[in-house]
Amino acid sequence: MMSQLERQLTAGTFTVTAEVAPPKGTNVAAVLDLAESLQGVAAVNVTDNQGANMRLSALALAGLLQKNGVEPVLQVTCRDRNRMALQSDLLGAAAFGIRNLLLLSGDHSRFGDHPDAKPVFDLDSVQLLEMTAELMMGRNMAGKALDGTPQFFPGAAVNPVVEPFELMFQKVRKKVESGARFFQTQAVFDREGLTRFMQEMAPLEVPVLVGVLLIRSAKMAHFLNDHIPGVQVPAPVVARLEAAADPLAEGVAIARDVVAWARESCQGVHLMTLGYEDRIPEILAD
Repeated sequence: MMSQLERQLTAGTFTVTAEVAPPKGTNVAAVLDLAESLQGVAAVNVTDNQGANMRLSALALAGLLQKNGVEPVLQVTCRDRNRMALQSDLLGAAAFGIRNLLLLSGDHSRFGDHPDAKPVFDLDSVQLLEMTAELMMGRNMAGKALDGTPQFFPGAAVNPVVEPFELMFQKVRKKVESGARFFQTQAVFDREGLTRFMQEMAPLEVPVLVGVLLIRSAKMAHFLNDHIPGVQVPAPVVARLEAAADPLAEGVAIARDVVAWARESCQGVHLMTLGYEDRIPEILAD
């Protein structure tokens, strides 16, 4: 049985996902209410200690969402677990009925709130995809048969405008060969770069969800450029925010532009609205 996310992407429906972050504690009421309130969203990503900042287990929150009728996309990073723990968590996800995965290397610990934490990185994101494919064939990484075979819809991440482009796209091909069934991109602000990427993606026939980040101010844009790996807000976008009388409204307009680009050549968008989920209908409006 396919997940809703897989059904929509397989059918060619323009697909929208959003994301929530687990709390820094055990109070999950607010995040569950938020996830249940999202409209027009096929699935909700649950981030895994995003930015290398400690939060409640992504698997626990994804399991609660699944129980409450909200389809999750479970993010799984290599940073915090060795191969035994990764396999255990994926089998746990399958036991909860979770099918959608976003398999990531993860930001290094030094970027987060526990900079002295020892990163694991026993596997990289390509090897994690390969491991997941093995589980789906009924065996673990040691070649032992599983008592019950999980079925997943595994996805991978990509920064479509990073240079050197050829090296980046070589890894994209490896991820497809290793079992990636869809891609979710980092936040995109470069139309030409996105167009180039999608032209190269076309022969691979793997759907792409474009990352759409709502930037609320020029100050936020500068912070992202200075402190968040993989995110680069171009100078013209920063200038738009600096000149805006209402920076949040301008940020919504910038996000709408990216959604419009995605509708031209991509299979959907992944919205990162960071507490401003009430602006999602405006961002998605044609």
